Amino acid sequence: MNVIVVYASKYGSTKEIAEFIAEKLREHGMQTEARSVDAAPDPGDYDAVVVGSAVYMGHWMKEAAEFVRRDRTVLAGRPVWLFSSGPLELESKTSPDDPELEPKEISEFRELIHPRDHHVFFGALDPERLGLQHRLIRKLPAGRALLPEGDFRNWDDVETWAGGIAQALGTP
Repeated sequence: MNVIVVYASKYGSTKEIAEFIAEKLREHGMQTEARSVDAAPDPGDYDAVVVGSAVYMGHWMKEAAEFVRRDRTVLAGRPVWLFSSGPLELESKTSPDDPELEPKEISEFRELIHPRDHHVFFGALDPERLGLQHRLIRKLPAGRALLPEGDFRNWDDVETWAGGIAQALGTP
């Protein structure tokens, strides 16, 4: 089984999730690579596709959304899984499964390509990686609360999700 994990990542957190998913799929015996949407991979060259994007202000990154829309015909004919990375830390009453965390594009993508699943993973924020705009936001009085520093990713959750993909594709 030949699988590609395609991602759009602004500061590297989503890239690291995509690479981790690819690694776990390889451990299940699949030929898997993780590539940025900027590398313009052709999903037609693969048996299955995982697409992920960082989420900002409730939206996938433009590059990832364009990849799905541009290649919708090919993606609709293959097993596809989607993931989003973005919320940092949430109040205890909210979980990554909260429908309100679903990026705006996902309902459109469900109609366009019929993905097998969409999952939201918490993200990470390293102030050293931030661009000027986000550094300035963190200097505002409420900025640090809006963009808290830390790694909030649950790697066990990512591994379990990747294992579900492997199982769905028929590997042990």
